[in-house]
Amino acid sequence: MIDKIKELIAEAEAFKSQSKDEIEAFRIKYLGKKGLLNDYFAEFKNVANDQKKEFGQAINQLKTTAQDKVNALKEELEDKEEIIGAYGDLTRPGEPIEIGARHPISLVKNQIIDIFSRIGFNVSEGPEIEDDWHNFTALNLPEYHPARDMQDTFFIQTDPDILLRTHTSSVQVRYMENNKPPIRTISPGRVYRNEAISARSHCFFHQVEGLYIDKDVSFADLKQTLQYFTKEMFGKSKIRLRPSYFPFTEPSAEVDVYWGLETETDYKMTKGTGWLEIMGCGMVDPNVLENCGIDSKEYSGFAFGMGIDRIALLQYQISDIRMFSENDVRFLEQFKSAL
Repeated sequence: MIDKIKELIAEAEAFKSQSKDEIEAFRIKYLGKKGLLNDYFAEFKNVANDQKKEFGQAINQLKTTAQDKVNALKEELEDKEEIIGAYGDLTRPGEPIEIGARHPISLVKNQIIDIFSRIGFNVSEGPEIEDDWHNFTALNLPEYHPARDMQDTFFIQTDPDILLRTHTSSVQVRYMENNKPPIRTISPGRVYRNEAISARSHCFFHQVEGLYIDKDVSFADLKQTLQYFTKEMFGKSKIRLRPSYFPFTEPSAEVDVYWGLETETDYKMTKGTGWLEIMGCGMVDPNVLENCGIDSKEYSGFAFGMGIDRIALLQYQISDIRMFSENDVRFLEQFKSAL
């Protein structure tokens, strides 16, 4: 009988399985209430006294071997299930990567760039941390000029001459300093102004400004350029120019496009007039040309500027400018279908 127990011990040591059912069947066979061990323990009283010690040691060894084998196989199976639970079935094909979406600001900026590139405008960029000369003085805004109050500025405290640019006109100054006419460029980028944040305004936003410098450039050239833009951008060619004031252009104008009054939204957007202001523009002031090393007697030009955020609000009928910078995935996913 002891020899039979030793065979069972060897059988238990050699048992292998990756199946829960097989492991459970093994446990019941050896350790269950009606298992082999219970049978051998019941037989213990019938064993001769001189064999009881060896018989008892053999039974205990069988019990320990069977229990250790069950524990080891269960632990191995649990580890495998944990890996599968964490990583999934590693034999399956990988999950497809979700297609991202361009930000609505980027979509509108790229559309504006594309429109002006068709008529010969290139793209120029410059630093967002700017000096006083490029942001103000060169643009006909000398120190203590009252028009500086039109733009609440973020100054760098360690140096009052350094600031966060309030417009991308500073890029145009740098471009004129380093390039000779004819010049035809647009300057998109982020700008900063110390303003209260609300549904209609923010302390940072995005602009694109255009500049055209050449011989015999007239206000009529400016109007035709803007009319082309509004037709391509909005599908609307009816515009009007209202007299306005900007320190770096003379004469200056605000540009309105006739949006129409076809829907209730049109009435709200245009306050019942049908007209919507979209940008400012004007002929470049001769002082600005001279400040940038361009002969104002030989050359003239026009400039215009618009808020990309404002155009995006119009294009996508968005009511709150703060949504552009809150990174709400639910909002951004709406633009997945846009190129």
